[in-house]
Amino acid sequence: MELEVLKKAITKVLQVYISEIQENSTFEGDLGADSIDMMQIQKCVEDELGITIKNANMENIKTVADALLCIKKSMGEGLGD
Repeated sequence: MELEVLKKAITKVLQVYISEIQENSTFEGDLGADSIDMMQIQKCVEDELGITIKNANMENIKTVADALLCIKKSMGEGLGD
């Protein structure tokens, strides 16, 4: 579910085809994202999943797989509340 939400956000913000998005795709190199795009993707994912992703976690995201791991960690952090 998280991967589908992430891919949907990426296609919306970066206007790429969903078929172009692989887990090993890099945001900057493969998908052409800049820091503003990344913030928009983050916001879309947060809104869709009802979570908050810490900005400190976003600094290390280079690939779609990195973002997916960050989303899953953020979802896990909310479970204890």
